[in-house]
Amino acid sequence: MLERLAAAAAKVPALVQRFPALTAIALGLITACAYPPLHLWPLGLAALAGFVWLIYSAENWKQVAARGWLFGWAHLTLANNWIATAFTHQAKMPEVLGWAAVPLLCLYLAVYPMLAALAAHLLARKRPVWTFELVLAGAWIVTEWLRGWVFTGYPWPPLGLMLVGEWNALGATAVLPLMGTYAFSGLTIILGSGLVRTIRQRGWLKNVATGLIFVALMHVPFPSKTVSTLRYTLVQPYIPQSEINDASKFEEQFERLARLTGKGTAEPRIVLWPESGVPDYLEDGYPERYYYAMTANGDPDYARRRIGRVIGPQAMLLTGVVNLNIGTLPDGPNKGRPGAVSARNSVMALDGSGRIRGGYDKAHLVPYGEYLPMRPILEPLGLSRLVAGSIDYLPGPGPRTLDLGPYGKAGVMICYEIVFSGHVASRANRPDYIFNPSNDGWFGTWGPPQHLAQARMRAIEEGLPVLRSTTTGISAVIDANGVVREHIGMGKADKLDGFVPKAKPPTLFAQWGHALTLAWAAVFLALGLALPRVLAQVRARG
Repeated sequence: MLERLAAAAAKVPALVQRFPALTAIALGLITACAYPPLHLWPLGLAALAGFVWLIYSAENWKQVAARGWLFGWAHLTLANNWIATAFTHQAKMPEVLGWAAVPLLCLYLAVYPMLAALAAHLLARKRPVWTFELVLAGAWIVTEWLRGWVFTGYPWPPLGLMLVGEWNALGATAVLPLMGTYAFSGLTIILGSGLVRTIRQRGWLKNVATGLIFVALMHVPFPSKTVSTLRYTLVQPYIPQSEINDASKFEEQFERLARLTGKGTAEPRIVLWPESGVPDYLEDGYPERYYYAMTANGDPDYARRRIGRVIGPQAMLLTGVVNLNIGTLPDGPNKGRPGAVSARNSVMALDGSGRIRGGYDKAHLVPYGEYLPMRPILEPLGLSRLVAGSIDYLPGPGPRTLDLGPYGKAGVMICYEIVFSGHVASRANRPDYIFNPSNDGWFGTWGPPQHLAQARMRAIEEGLPVLRSTTTGISAVIDANGVVREHIGMGKADKLDGFVPKAKPPTLFAQWGHALTLAWAAVFLALGLALPRVLAQVRARG
């Protein structure tokens, strides 16, 4: 059997050389299957090994660029297939446009894997393959870091996500705090591409098995039971996307939230409701017509006090809301009158008396979701936002910590903000926990588990617990080791009660941020470029 497998493997290089473009696409698709929800990480590592060999064996930079780009395009397109689901939840643009939008977006995103491949080719094409692996890993770290912020950034998904198990991650818990997400992606390339060499050695089956066992440790439960004395009630109301903007459903949604929240306790507790959890406008000072559109009696004070009665006098609520920026309307039937000129996707803190005790405005907005880039050009072409409404959301200032007194210091990251490594917690005022409200009803079946996994990566690299309340799932309580303590699956209305897990001391990544990321990139590049010369000198002297 093994001889037949070895014989079949020996034919692979010839097939690859004959069809390199198709091979690059196939390897990219297989790599995407390593991410949640499939978790086929052994196949993903093997595909990475094939990708390294594919670009290492290329004859010139043009072949490298084509293969690197096709690999990136295929694996990012499949991994981001959930984006197409968003087009099924709006009426202004055809659903089929979603299935075109994803591969079109990835035409751009694939540039970053292509640049990493090109850098490795130009710096290490004539060197031994193990040095090529190190240089590629270093280059990949840099390009993935760039993908996280250039043109506002889109880091979903990082390559290292494949090595974060479904619920637990011992290996990631040990490594991520010392490296950060993007450097962890570089390490993933080294682990996967090591298969290129071991498969060519005698006894390769033993070596491969050893490597897979080592990587499997990434998925072993990490024991951690430390908790604080702060109680939480985390609610997942199950508000399908079709109901989010249906005014006839608003009262039913509130009653559902109230029922799941339950009665107040004698001890302080934080109550956590999701993004889009409250349709009412809760800030004062808007023109009256806005309040009547959302609240039956047109009184924001009444809406706040009603929420206070639900959570009880010893509670603090953190909930997703929409806030408006009021100015003079430039056009339309209300031209010249005060009205909403923009909006903010916000989290508001309310106490048991209904008083506003603080808030946070989302900083990383979703292009085409929460604002329309180049609106004067694109709107006449028939393009619009995927979120209901014609006004754009404005970004907030970035990570902030809400000091809620006995309810702890809360960091807030709304929805997909949690995927931005290094930008989820204030360095100057470290929170006790991160609250991540989200509306994952947009995200199909692939999006929510990937979203959860990336929230776990943030918990690990920052050493902070993350509490996720979503409209439709997956809601979860994640401790500072990235272990999911409790969760509510997709498509359920339920709540979680317990004590907030304790934060860990600031990790190395929490202290240094992406300076650490780039330092690891420099280490891998230096090892790949300098170590062969050092070893040659040692052999010459010996």
